[in-house]
Amino acid sequence: MKATLPTVVEEILSEIAACGETSRVPDKLLLALKFLFGPSAVQALDLVDRRSVTRISSPSGRTVFQVLGSSGKAYTCFTSCHYCSCPAFAFSVLRKSDSLLCKHLLATYLSLALGLCQELSGSNRQLAGLLLAEEDPDQA
Repeated sequence: MKATLPTVVEEILSEIAACGETSRVPDKLLLALKFLFGPSAVQALDLVDRRSVTRISSPSGRTVFQVLGSSGKAYTCFTSCHYCSCPAFAFSVLRKSDSLLCKHLLATYLSLALGLCQELSGSNRQLAGLLLAEEDPDQA
């Protein structure tokens, strides 16, 4: 079962996707993003502009996204369940429920809509290693 975003977010992303990779996103859509996501929208658009989102696919069909954050740390995002490994997601989205998405996950959705994801493929073992590397070595 695939998780879905609220309808209004899905609509905005669909309209942004219709703009295409080379077109300019209309101001009304940018304002809608800012209204829904606050300062995270501008930060997410900055990540998209910097081409910070990479889609990593394996032969088994599994896909994860890595977003290079503004701090230089890479965070893993899953669009299938709307999850990001960053602390802001854990605090603002999961714990406080005052945001729908963190800037990394929003940047992932925007990059997908605009066709601006970098692409990388790896073996199933490499993808598993990437996911296991998310664990804190001090806790292992």
